[in-house]
Amino acid sequence: MYVVAVTIHVKADQVEAFIQATLANARATRQEAGNARFDVLQQEQDPARFLLYEAYLEPKDFTRHQQTDHYLKWKAAVADMMAEPRQGLKHNSLFFGENEG
Repeated sequence: MYVVAVTIHVKADQVEAFIQATLANARATRQEAGNARFDVLQQEQDPARFLLYEAYLEPKDFTRHQQTDHYLKWKAAVADMMAEPRQGLKHNSLFFGENEG
């Protein structure tokens, strides 16, 4: 499994618009053949901060995701909503879900 954790700090007045755009992207991403998971998390202490937890079967599935229409639409839509550049950290899974041990 290949996991990407993206932290995002959104401008306070853009939170609701960001949520709507991001949920649309997440729903479409979950339909991709190589996507195992796409979670959208909002920080409790600071509602303008988010974590996108994305899991793909292989790195190439993430690369394909970044070429989809829905991702490119999301990227353009949220660009000006960011309070600072988003940070994406890529991970290789050591223990993922119930089927690994």
